[in-house]
Amino acid sequence: MSIFDRLKRNAAGAVKSMAQGAAQSALTKKQTFTFTSLPESLAQMQALPEAALSDPFQTAALTVCALCVYAADKDIGTEMLNWLRGPRPLSPYDISFLNDRFRDGHHVPFSYFAGATPDNDYTPSQPFTLTIEAGPYADANPGYKKLHIKSGGADNAREIVLRQKGDGTWWLWDQFLLVGIRTPKSADPWA
Repeated sequence: MSIFDRLKRNAAGAVKSMAQGAAQSALTKKQTFTFTSLPESLAQMQALPEAALSDPFQTAALTVCALCVYAADKDIGTEMLNWLRGPRPLSPYDISFLNDRFRDGHHVPFSYFAGATPDNDYTPSQPFTLTIEAGPYADANPGYKKLHIKSGGADNAREIVLRQKGDGTWWLWDQFLLVGIRTPKSADPWA
């Protein structure tokens, strides 16, 4: 094989790679939400424009807000999460799981907001900004939407699943947002 044949083959491979990258980015949809402050009650949450729940991204954004509230006040957080779950409120198992996840710290849900990193103990920038992505397999199951949210304390985005009700609204079905992330700097003995 001559040097020119290798150059042509490498150029063809580069064009194919760029085309695949463009196709992948076309399949990824992102939405960014900005909150001047986080809701502190169910009424405040329901007053937000995202509370229409007409889009799965809205429900995902409000779920992160509700988890932040749960970290501060379990009763209000539970009320918010029950509302976001629609006709399927939290079970005793779900509540036990949430309590277990918050036993080691309340920083995890805040890590999804822009600016929150281990170095600043997951203190988000204000206003609170949250970006949610739908990848190429977001619609693999009809009536469900699988979205991803990046954490400032993890290498991979975390998953949240929403379910569409017959009236077109989107409700929280499952979330995998409360998994381990890097230790905040103030709590890291190796920092």
